[in-house]
Amino acid sequence: MKPVIDMEGVYKSFTQPRTLGEIFLHPMARKRIQVLSGVTLRVQQGTLLGLVGSNGAGKTTMLRLLSATVTPDEGVVKILGQDATRRPNTVHKNLGVVLDDERSFFWRLTARQNLLFFASLYNLSNKAAKKRIDALAQLLDLGPELDKAFRNLSTGWRHRLALARALLHDPQVLLLDEPTRGMDPKAAHKARALVAQRLVGEQKKTVVMATHDLRTVQRWCQSLALLDGGKIAMQGPVHELIEQVESRFGLSDTSQDETETEE
Repeated sequence: MKPVIDMEGVYKSFTQPRTLGEIFLHPMARKRIQVLSGVTLRVQQGTLLGLVGSNGAGKTTMLRLLSATVTPDEGVVKILGQDATRRPNTVHKNLGVVLDDERSFFWRLTARQNLLFFASLYNLSNKAAKKRIDALAQLLDLGPELDKAFRNLSTGWRHRLALARALLHDPQVLLLDEPTRGMDPKAAHKARALVAQRLVGEQKKTVVMATHDLRTVQRWCQSLALLDGGKIAMQGPVHELIEQVESRFGLSDTSQDETETEE
């Protein structure tokens, strides 16, 4: 069976920012930072993979490569068999993305107006968009905030809205970067359960979730990939690797935003 997500030998570097003094003294000099070095990652359909690693390990860069918003220097990235570099528009149709530094919402529009706008970009009719938004609002408990201006929403509510937007067009693949950051414990628990149980368990969607929280990975994910030094240091079933990851890199649960109480 072909993997839904397939990265093969991916390298990515970025130009390092320079001070005005450095630009004045050496105007033609360029220094690049190598973020990913030969990353290979394969994820099968219906899998929730936890992507873990320290700050600066390159997790967000990996998600941007998978979402076809950044192109690799070398290597191939495929989503559902489609080359993300050559056919980004096709890839975007099958993806839902939640990035931690989300800045694309319109601050003066309400949450509902934002969702209607993005639904139009996915070619949903006005009637279908309203029906989908109402369903997602109920699913994610957006009701109380749906008609507030985005600028007046808390960080947690903005993350809920970002998840709703990612689900508007019912994509087969989800890329989530710390999707419950800023949510209260009850909302965070419900969002994780939604992803793991309904989207992955029932609908067989494929999800990559970048997180620092090993407790979240251990409870909700089937597999994990550890990104270290720009490479995938480990990948496999969570129950086989979780102790190795924690002992080798000192990664442990420092999050206080999840309750263990079932809904």
